[in-house]
Amino acid sequence: MTSEVQTERTLTELDHARLTKLLAQTQRLASPASQAMHDLLEGSDVVESPSVPATVVTMYTQVLVRDTTGGEPHKVTLCYPDDAEPASGFISVLSPLGTSLLGLKVGETARWRLPGGEERSAVIESVLFQPEASGDYKT
Repeated sequence: MTSEVQTERTLTELDHARLTKLLAQTQRLASPASQAMHDLLEGSDVVESPSVPATVVTMYTQVLVRDTTGGEPHKVTLCYPDDAEPASGFISVLSPLGTSLLGLKVGETARWRLPGGEERSAVIESVLFQPEASGDYKT
């Protein structure tokens, strides 16, 4: 699985630093996920945590997404790989969906590719919880 990193991403300084460290630890795997994360980190606008808009998907943000082909919206929380539980909605930032969500805003469309090459996309309908919006700048 790979994800397509789009432009116009916003990351907090803390998320950028932690993800850079995570990427360095996983770089030896040379996976498509590592390349997608590398591209995202290189091309993102980095801001201080208190300055990130409440509509931006940061680490541990809980969002409501709807597949662009229709259906019911799904609640997902973006997390680090060790905390991932896809069946419970905790999606790793290194998964194609996770990488495609990071740094986007409400109303934008996340796009990624499945292993067989099929493209998928989902619209971010709302941010249900963002740590920075609640004053948590360390999570």
